[in-house]
Amino acid sequence: MKKRLLGICLTVVMMFALAAGCSGTGESEDEEVRKASAGTSEASADQQKELTKVTLNEVAHSIFYAPMYVAIEEGYFEEEGIELDLVCGFGADKTMTAVISGEADIGFMGSEASIYTYNEGAADYVVNFAQLTQRAGNFLVAREEMPDFTWEDLKGTNVLGGRKGGMPQMVFEYILRKNGIDPAADLEIDQNIDFGSTAAAFAEGQGDFTVEFEPNATSLENEGKGFVVASLGTDSGYVPYTAFSAKQSYIEENPEIIQGVTNALQKGMDYVQNHAPEEIAKVIEPQFTETDLETITTIVTRYYDQDTWKENLIFEEESFELLQDILEEAGELTKRAPYEDLVTTEYAERAAE
Repeated sequence: MKKRLLGICLTVVMMFALAAGCSGTGESEDEEVRKASAGTSEASADQQKELTKVTLNEVAHSIFYAPMYVAIEEGYFEEEGIELDLVCGFGADKTMTAVISGEADIGFMGSEASIYTYNEGAADYVVNFAQLTQRAGNFLVAREEMPDFTWEDLKGTNVLGGRKGGMPQMVFEYILRKNGIDPAADLEIDQNIDFGSTAAAFAEGQGDFTVEFEPNATSLENEGKGFVVASLGTDSGYVPYTAFSAKQSYIEENPEIIQGVTNALQKGMDYVQNHAPEEIAKVIEPQFTETDLETITTIVTRYYDQDTWKENLIFEEESFELLQDILEEAGELTKRAPYEDLVTTEYAERAAE
């Protein structure tokens, strides 16, 4: 009887012990879950803290630069540990000023600006590390449809042009000379209108033709106030139109940031090379809230079809020398600048691997 009572007592004790053990295990698991959750949150917060803020000043906000906006919208900069602050400079001169002053870490503009500052004797000059576009991005807009347009048709007319010394204007003059037209004697080029305001001036009746970036060219067509009759990108051939650059000191002190930016841009370039215009347009739509998706698609298709974007970001010496040829012909170059000083390709080459 005593043995039976002892057995019952032992059984009861063991049951309480097991119950206590199970209860203790439950509390331990809850605690572990809580700690794991807290650890994940802390890791997420640390990851956010690790993002390095980089200010990039772009010469203009245009669908012409689609690969960069793809990189932004697809999160490629964050993947490289970069929080990108994109600012519009509204002109290469203003963008360059922002970079030189330190207001911006990186500039995105025509590389002619880097040549100008180098020749002016800047000690901490700006170096180009990634080329984005390989054709001009502007179009010649007429007041009426001209299916048989030739550049000869510009003789004796008034054209709303770009800023003196800027790539849009110099490429326009380069095309004119290629077609035997003297920019100074054979037509009148109005360069007194601010960048971005020529489309409005044309719509109000100024000029016979205007040279426009997108979306202004397509907007004039949609409003019935103009018609695209020629692509400067097609007629000028391959020209290193825009590139990313930074001060020599910034590149030397922040090679990992320059590489990260270049890697993100290359991912954007890869996306553009491997997707249809409709897909590209949908991705970059948030960047152009004032433009409907159909118009964005039309513009992307126009740039896509003329082979606007390079497969890689490598700024080759041949392209740099062509740029200086254009500057010389425009009378804007006092002396040629050395490629090895103003261009580095190591970051773009690494990103393309």
